[in-house]
Amino acid sequence: MTTLSGHCLCGGVRVRFEGDVLNANHCHCESCRRATSSPVTSFFTGRQADTLLEGESLAFYASSPGVRRGFCSKCGSPMSYETETRPEQIDLYLACLDDLKDLVIAGHWYWSERVPWLSVVDDLPKHK
Repeated sequence: MTTLSGHCLCGGVRVRFEGDVLNANHCHCESCRRATSSPVTSFFTGRQADTLLEGESLAFYASSPGVRRGFCSKCGSPMSYETETRPEQIDLYLACLDDLKDLVIAGHWYWSERVPWLSVVDDLPKHK
């Protein structure tokens, strides 16, 4: 079991996770890039039941059918990704965590959508 905690830039939204990390990956899809204004997004997946995401400024945006993204309505920090195709799970952005040392990235998702100007040099699997 893993215990992780974190918060948005202003501290208005906090996350606490106590459970098994199902996976951790880098995502290169256009939707994640636009949601985070970054060339790649790193996240981990856990069970909804093991996650507490709260704060007065917590808001959600339906970014596509069956998908909602959690963010801080005060500072704009992205916090979570949820999809109806995996209703028991939640993806949380690694950059919001207080301590990143124990998470191991398993691979790259949507490699075919990566930006051409970012050089990624690692031996992780690259999934199209």
